[in-house]
Amino acid sequence: MFATLAPFQPILDALGPVFALIVLGFALRRVDFPGAAFWTPAERLAYYLLLPALLVRELASADLSSFAVAHVALVLVTTIVLMTLLALRLRRWLGSDGPAFGSSYQGVIRLNTYVGLAACAPLYGRPGLALAALALAVMVPLVNVLCVSIISHAHGLARPTHLFAAVLRNPLIIACLLGIALNRSDIGLPPGTRGPLDILARAALPLGLLTMGAGLQIAAVRGRSGAIALGCVLKLLVAPLLGWTLAALSGLPPLETAVVVLFAALPGAPSSYILARQMGGDAPLAAAVVTVQTLLSMLTLPLLAALSHAP
Repeated sequence: MFATLAPFQPILDALGPVFALIVLGFALRRVDFPGAAFWTPAERLAYYLLLPALLVRELASADLSSFAVAHVALVLVTTIVLMTLLALRLRRWLGSDGPAFGSSYQGVIRLNTYVGLAACAPLYGRPGLALAALALAVMVPLVNVLCVSIISHAHGLARPTHLFAAVLRNPLIIACLLGIALNRSDIGLPPGTRGPLDILARAALPLGLLTMGAGLQIAAVRGRSGAIALGCVLKLLVAPLLGWTLAALSGLPPLETAVVVLFAALPGAPSSYILARQMGGDAPLAAAVVTVQTLLSMLTLPLLAALSHAP
């Protein structure tokens, strides 16, 4: 039995701690430790400070010249656009009304940055982490524009000024733009900043994964099985297979292909629930989709990572 798992062992060793921290966060929240008041500030700290520090550090110091940057960006953008068109085609089954469809749609294209970054480092090392930061620089702005547009349109609120303001306030987008600007200007990280950024970056993923687990809402799953199941199939299976196909057609090298597949296969993000709640969407459905996708990704991510694993 254990011999059959041998080919997957490096994948399981890399992803096991990621999901262990998510489960630990879920358990800590259920036993009320260190207290309910801890989790929201911790989530804000990770999202607004620690994760942006990680992205700036990786993008500013990465040697992107060795990667097929344009082809990676094209494959990621094409995957997101095609998944959007497919979701619109399947709207009847993803959500019968605007708020429900907006929440289901977020589950189809949003990605959990914590899981992606935490998985790339042990799987593919620093080159993989640099590619992951690059993938986020491409995906995060596009995904946010599309999600805000879809939800706003459902409520008749779509105004370009509101849309761009919401996108430009996103701390991950700001961090990606800053990191790329430092990289392309050949300035790199300013003197004296690497040490503090290293310390902040090391705290980003553990705290982010713990808060993610604490935010899972099992009770929200009841009564939404159809839309949730379809959203999970689209996000966890169709999207990575589409990304894999496009990567092969584009002739991407193994490492770039592996990162594209990984990021296409990531479960939805807790920010789906926050955006749905702020913009009048179906927040319970968004929470349910993220919860089920996160749990199922503990099975699908190791399999997909093994199939696309880059040496």
